[in-house]
Amino acid sequence: MTDQPTSVAPFEAVAPQLVDVAMGRTRADLVVRNARWVNVHSGEIIPQTDVAVAAGRFAYCGPDAGYMIGPDTEVVDAAGRFIMPGLCDAHMHVESGMVTVTEFCRAVIPHGTTSMFIDPHEIANVLGLPGVRLMHDEAMAQPVNVWVQMPSCVPSAPGLEEGGAILGPQDVAKAMGWPAIIGLGEVMNFPGVAANDPTMVGEIAATRKAGRTVGGHYASPDLGRAFHAYVAGGPEDDHEGTRMEDAAARVRQGMKAMLRLGSAWYDVAEQVRAITEMGLDSRHFILCTDDCHSGTLVREGHMDRVVRHAISRGLKPMTAIQMATINTAEHFKLEREIGSVTPGRRADFLIVSDLSDLTIDAVYGRGVRLASGGKLEADMPAHAYPDSAIDTVKLGRALTADDFRVAAPKSAGATVEARIIGVVENQAPTRALTAHVPVQGGIAMPDPDNDVCRIALVERHRASGDVVNGFVSGFGYTGRCAMASTVAHDSHHMIVVGTSEDDMALAANRLGEVGGGVVFFADGNEQALVEMPIAGLMSSERAEIVAEKADRLIAAMRAAGCTLNNAYMQHSLLALVVIPSLRISDKGIVDVERFELVDLFV
Repeated sequence: MTDQPTSVAPFEAVAPQLVDVAMGRTRADLVVRNARWVNVHSGEIIPQTDVAVAAGRFAYCGPDAGYMIGPDTEVVDAAGRFIMPGLCDAHMHVESGMVTVTEFCRAVIPHGTTSMFIDPHEIANVLGLPGVRLMHDEAMAQPVNVWVQMPSCVPSAPGLEEGGAILGPQDVAKAMGWPAIIGLGEVMNFPGVAANDPTMVGEIAATRKAGRTVGGHYASPDLGRAFHAYVAGGPEDDHEGTRMEDAAARVRQGMKAMLRLGSAWYDVAEQVRAITEMGLDSRHFILCTDDCHSGTLVREGHMDRVVRHAISRGLKPMTAIQMATINTAEHFKLEREIGSVTPGRRADFLIVSDLSDLTIDAVYGRGVRLASGGKLEADMPAHAYPDSAIDTVKLGRALTADDFRVAAPKSAGATVEARIIGVVENQAPTRALTAHVPVQGGIAMPDPDNDVCRIALVERHRASGDVVNGFVSGFGYTGRCAMASTVAHDSHHMIVVGTSEDDMALAANRLGEVGGGVVFFADGNEQALVEMPIAGLMSSERAEIVAEKADRLIAAMRAAGCTLNNAYMQHSLLALVVIPSLRISDKGIVDVERFELVDLFV
């Protein structure tokens, strides 16, 4: 890679300066003394190490940097603590944090994340290529490294959904010339790859021609012919595995297995057994988050949380750290830039007092201390988005309770058999269920006693006023309630789930008023609201404020009977028509196993 984000000089421009510092001809900007060096290349922890920094890059790592210290050199005594690389999140979506890129960085820097690889396909589905450019430009302004993967599937499943934009090979080729673009975002249309769909073939070809990395997303449990065809088509990694055999299959085929721990996806524990029990080479495994909402970031952490979890599941601390640093850097062809504390790389590092617990005392980005003692020190002014990114929730009309009722078949008796989307706790896939739901006055009704609610998708990009209805199970709601969200991966229409049609209408109209976000109503009263006016996906407020609002949302859901872990995240995926088994889209109910629309009633 020769294109670099701002605020750090290209290596070739400063290499002579680094050489002069290492030789003692000039003095370092920063020297960290008496550290235990976590060397992710050799797998060693080397005591009594000094590290020197100049021009935002490491110039020296060795036993004594005293001769590089001058009157203006900042000297930090590590006092025997560990110095290790800053953490990398190999695959994530900023929009899932409910905040902007700047606010996301503010939240995660104190937790040791200094490099992120973001796929802004959420905003791409709302605003198209201009939306991607908005996030790209904001990413370039950060004091840490934020690389952008060009969204590959907008819409994610052509023919099964229609979002706010369409992107194709020409858009991908154009974006590959932007300075912070690192590759192609997760290729979710895995049937398209297996079928040699021209859009998928063209986008992957444009990415490979630019020398960038092709991100993968193979969400099927089928490891047969379709999986092999997908690998042959070009994707180089995958984060959708949930089983040990999934991780092993990816690695054996030359892919990188990305193991994710997000707010609601707990896929590390099972897959890490491919290393701890099968003995597979950990160099080809990478840790990531995929989706973390603001509450998780503020209260639990980011990549530090993932590394701690991986260690608790049997990985050696060094191995887990490698999977969140050098493995990621090598995968994205950035091993000469990030991922290790070694000469020439960007001086992104952590000072850690306990390696197993990953107790982070200080965070440095490009040789500048950004956080200390868990508190952000960097000055990061808010980033303003244009008006064109604000007015994006277009309902076309006021919705009523009647919009959320669905007529039963004329042949139905007291009950009718319907397809039910079954939520799976802590995982992205759903179950394809069926159940007999009550029929009253010709209307198919929810059945809260058996944990069956209404679900509706409200079209919000073209002001069509269209509403698609169905049923969902797993939230456990009781009483009269409803939740609506304009965060609905990946087309980001509005998803409304509830037991009361009146509350569903109130919730949907409320989001139309505030320009998007997520809201919860119970017994006709608003219980919680998180406003997200930027593309209906992100708030302009600070992460800690958004987290407080999200806490009220979770409390309201629990008060209504929901016991799911991070149920908001589960809600947001109900329209994700590229992950099995059953979903809802603006075109109807989708069987993702067969990639086709199916009737609501069996």
